[in-house]
Amino acid sequence: MTRPVDPAIDGLEVYLVGGAVRDAQLGWPVYDRDWVVVGATPETMQARGFVPVGKDFPVFLHPTTHEEYALARTERKSGRGYGGFTVDASTAVTLEEDLSRRDLTINAMAQALDGTLIDPYGGMEDCRKRLFRHVSQAFIEDPLRVVRLARFQARYDALGFQVAEPTWALLVTMVGAGELEALARERVWQETEKALGEPACPAFFDLLSRLGALPQLMGPSVNVLALRRGMARQARHASVEARWAALLQYHELPALTAVMAHMKVPKRFAQLAAAFQRTRAFSSEASLTAASVLGWLSDIDVWRKPERADAVLSMLALEADTDTESVLVERLGKARQAAEAVSPKALSAEGYRGAAMKEALATARHRAIARALDACDGAL
Repeated sequence: MTRPVDPAIDGLEVYLVGGAVRDAQLGWPVYDRDWVVVGATPETMQARGFVPVGKDFPVFLHPTTHEEYALARTERKSGRGYGGFTVDASTAVTLEEDLSRRDLTINAMAQALDGTLIDPYGGMEDCRKRLFRHVSQAFIEDPLRVVRLARFQARYDALGFQVAEPTWALLVTMVGAGELEALARERVWQETEKALGEPACPAFFDLLSRLGALPQLMGPSVNVLALRRGMARQARHASVEARWAALLQYHELPALTAVMAHMKVPKRFAQLAAAFQRTRAFSSEASLTAASVLGWLSDIDVWRKPERADAVLSMLALEADTDTESVLVERLGKARQAAEAVSPKALSAEGYRGAAMKEALATARHRAIARALDACDGAL
């Protein structure tokens, strides 16, 4: 079957590259496609309707598919950290040179428009062997590659992928040199958030832990032993926010707060993690009282953020390993419902205002919680 001619790329030397080629070979779902154009100039691309979007090197959006097309390029280390590179995207750069700058052999394959596989660095063989292997010694020049490799481990762990020994030695060298400290925290969090959505997200943190990289990435307040306890619980939870909260649940609140500040974690992650840590600490108390439950509900701001209480209680239910813990979750849920059923409007209609209103509301909620707890106890 003849491939329809795309006028935007007709006559150009175009190749499908990177993740789309890799995942097709692994039988993994392909969601995005990236392309490399060899021998073209930015002016040529724009004349064909491509829209430039690259800041550090020439990348363009296709005029109809909006997929990314990058000019073939090479990179030379010129500074410290993720952004310290000088880029050459001249028309003389070959496909093999472009592929040589990539991190892993499984990411350094390309496919021509006629379906021909171009694999100059043995990526297909490493797909078969389930190996993460670096393309060249240039791997060591980009510290973000340590974090990206850990994310690939989280994605493909179930396929049996392992890090090749020479590549592991490079990872150890990079961590030991402190190169990860030069990474922008926003970039580290971007990779971390992606890893939280991968099938085996604990494998991301496990690999970084074994490398000794976590203090550089998460800050000096991270408790690696506590983190490893949290890793064992992550798979119980579906959302990326819940997985993050589960990971940090065994940290003391000051350390948890420091880690999230260091990583510049978005609010929705930080707030759920703090609320869940508070809930775990509260629920570990010997007994529940109306006063302690009311304090907990106020502490996690359930009155303004009811969805946060929903998330926390759902997480607590998934964390329950015993009948006693399951009963605790049920009691907290009933107490929360009773407290929320107290109507501020009804109290306002009775004439309560200001401080008197605040006191009357707290008293009514306390009584409602006490009745709910008594009802739960009576049902046991």
